[in-house]
Amino acid sequence: MSHREDRAALRAHRGFMRLWLARLAATAGSQMLMVAVGWQMYDLTHSAWDLGLVGLAQFGPALALVLVAGHVVDRHHRGRIVALCLAVQVAVALALALASGSHAASRGGLLAAALLLGAVRAFQMPAQQALTPLLVPAPLLPRALAFSSAGMQGAIIAGPALGGLIYAGGAALTYGSCATLFLLGCTLVAGLRYGHAPPPAAPVTLDTLLAGVRFVAAHKVVLGAISLDLFAVLFGGATALLPIYARDILHTGPWGLGLLRSAPAVGALSMSLLLARWPVRRRTGPLLLGAIAVYGAATLAFGLSRSFVPSLLALAVTGAADMVSVVIRQTLVQLETPDAMRGRVSAVNAVFIGASNQLGEFESGATAAAMGPVGSVVLGGLATLAVAGLWLRLFPALARRDALLRPGGAAARA
Repeated sequence: MSHREDRAALRAHRGFMRLWLARLAATAGSQMLMVAVGWQMYDLTHSAWDLGLVGLAQFGPALALVLVAGHVVDRHHRGRIVALCLAVQVAVALALALASGSHAASRGGLLAAALLLGAVRAFQMPAQQALTPLLVPAPLLPRALAFSSAGMQGAIIAGPALGGLIYAGGAALTYGSCATLFLLGCTLVAGLRYGHAPPPAAPVTLDTLLAGVRFVAAHKVVLGAISLDLFAVLFGGATALLPIYARDILHTGPWGLGLLRSAPAVGALSMSLLLARWPVRRRTGPLLLGAIAVYGAATLAFGLSRSFVPSLLALAVTGAADMVSVVIRQTLVQLETPDAMRGRVSAVNAVFIGASNQLGEFESGATAAAMGPVGSVVLGGLATLAVAGLWLRLFPALARRDALLRPGGAAARA
């Protein structure tokens, strides 16, 4: 099937397009929200440690709820779960807007909001991941994921940049804009329809709750793929420290922070468009590990930079490399997992992603508090390079993996 035919086929799947548009709005809102929370927290406390705590507050609920979230996603309508999660985020954004407008915003309030957002996203992320394979046929899944990633990266570019600009009018205005975007996403996904057949009623046992964990542990390609993201981004991510870099190292304001947060998405969007046009078909494992190595090197370059434009370029390269990793990893995980297990496996995957992002923010904040922001980012880049080399030895099946879709895989059986 040609690239043009693939695109036409994707557009013909209206459920997929509704989900795509809903995720576009929700992702832009989420990115704007985190720009506002990060800048407001640093304004209130001037503490790298507190910036790290914002990430930790989001990760804690994701870890605590992983087994419950996966079970719920596998038993209930995934579209309605996503809609409910977005409705809660509307309420959180409105509460932050009211607190900021009345000058009642506080460190504790921002951390409480981050905690609630983490709990909600523990359900939202696995539900979203497990929805896409139900909305498009297996042969279109790699292109669908690349197309989804292109849209998400566009939102990640526009969201922080727009959030930084709107923040000039006040935090309350930014949070109100976020609430509007979350409401739009909720409306779109609430009308999503797909063939949902509830599984037979069965008692909830520890065995059923742990099924996703056992599946990941038993399938080394899946374990290697999702753990690679965990450790690479855990050490190499610098997102939590961008307010410090913007203000104290690169000497810019909220608009500069918005551009810094958008830069990885610019690189990721460019790469996702290339991957949608020329999807990865061969040498999957070497490309995955190579992308992680490039990610680490670009993080190292960002940490050492003292100029705004080179810093933007380095962050853009991290985004491009991460996009190669994301598309390969997500496609592998979805294709290797039977549909009946996708919710629980996606929940485990969401915890790994959350650990790499939110726990990574805490790690960055903690190490920056101890050795400064530059030392934290440089050390993280070096650690990511080491992870790429170590996974080459720990997961040889992943390192040698050639085609994404192997004969007899889960997608083939679905």
